[in-house]
Amino acid sequence: MDQNTINEGKTMALVSYITVIGLLVAFIVNNDKKNEFVKFHIGQSLRVWILAIALSIVLGLIAVTMGMGFLRILQWAPWILAVIGAINAYNGKAEKLPIIGSIGE
Repeated sequence: MDQNTINEGKTMALVSYITVIGLLVAFIVNNDKKNEFVKFHIGQSLRVWILAIALSIVLGLIAVTMGMGFLRILQWAPWILAVIGAINAYNGKAEKLPIIGSIGE
């Protein structure tokens, strides 16, 4: 990726990490431009928000059925990954996120 592509896509790459709505906005806006930097970060963000939804459901069930509410602290993990991804996007880096960055390739 050249520096011009990265500079053009920084804003949308950053927006993709701001909740699921930001992900949808970045996807729709990038649909016409086809910026590779934004596409990379949309993929990473999609992994983060799928993890967030899955953890919410699984940990909610575990907390209700087994009384292990302390596991709900794990629901912060996707937010931490989203912050890491947003920092990478802001800095113009196309680095995969820890743990989930390679899933689904």
